[in-house]
Amino acid sequence: MPKIKTHSGAKKRFKLSKNGKVIRAHAYKSHILNKKNRKRKRGLRQTVVADKTNTPQIKRLIPYK
Repeated sequence: MPKIKTHSGAKKRFKLSKNGKVIRAHAYKSHILNKKNRKRKRGLRQTVVADKTNTPQIKRLIPYK
């Protein structure tokens, strides 16, 4: 069986937790930050678990992570 190539974009964006859940960062944190209040930006720093409907697809993109 040949090796599967890891998706380059996905390996930069997603990590797996110890339990196998997919961890992702929030969007809307890169630019136009003046109009976003401090509380909102602080919340966007946190990582979150990706939705379970997207998890199988993401795991296929990062098979060796």
